[in-house]
Amino acid sequence: DLNPILARADNGFHANIYSLDGRNEVVPALDEQMLADAKDAIIKGEKVQLAYSVRNTHRSVGARLSSMLTRHFDTDNLPQDHLTIRLRGTAGQSLGVFLVRGIKIELLGDANDYVGKGLSGGLITVRPRPSSVLVPHENTIIGNTVLYGATSGELFASGQAGERFAVRNSGANAVIEGCGSNGCEYMTGGVVVILGSVGDNFAAGMTGGMAYVYDPEDHLEHRVNHDNVLLQTVQSSHWESQLKSLIERHLHLTESPKARDILINWLHELPHFKQVIPKEMVARLAHPLIDEESRAIRC
Repeated sequence: DLNPILARADNGFHANIYSLDGRNEVVPALDEQMLADAKDAIIKGEKVQLAYSVRNTHRSVGARLSSMLTRHFDTDNLPQDHLTIRLRGTAGQSLGVFLVRGIKIELLGDANDYVGKGLSGGLITVRPRPSSVLVPHENTIIGNTVLYGATSGELFASGQAGERFAVRNSGANAVIEGCGSNGCEYMTGGVVVILGSVGDNFAAGMTGGMAYVYDPEDHLEHRVNHDNVLLQTVQSSHWESQLKSLIERHLHLTESPKARDILINWLHELPHFKQVIPKEMVARLAHPLIDEESRAIRC
């Protein structure tokens, strides 16, 4: 029942502390205010856009909202922006955890670890505040272990991620602009595009999905874990289209300067991308990794 939650939020969630029998007291979360403000969207099925300031004490933003949305709708049939949550500031851990389709979180600022943990169809975008003087692709904007265990949905971040990016990702698509060590570790699905350098042990245990890394200085060869994956330049029109469309979407959603520069010089930049392919998926891919025209030229 949504009413008790809405009532708690309406009674002033910032100062309110409630408890349940046998449980520790819990300080009400930002989601409670969101639930109150979004009740028309949840109950009547109306589209809503909401805006809030966020602090690093606000953890798991979007989790309760996702829970309530799934109780009222078949979220698979909702548009991605049924609920749009615009945030400004520094988000705490687990921004967009288990976020379902129908919820779009737009963050102007940065976020701590576990962004998009268990992402379940939702859309998350992160970009610097307009007043920032930092060069996005040279600075970290989201923390460690982003997209851990994600099953579907999208993440676009104009900046770098920390370590263990997309670990155990099994279906989400993402574009970021660099990451630390152990990126795409144990990944089993989804598509990841990284418009910058990666740390050591990239793709360790990766058995599914696809990754593209912008590697103009040819460092990836020495940073990837070769046990489970193959490396090659993009040699197929199908995979080129997949890569380019994700970068275009990244530019549209984040206004990334890095994405804009790459797209403007696409024919020059395409050879700088390395395609990371799980070995056990090569025979199962629906499209060849190398077009016949490319084969003929190579021969």
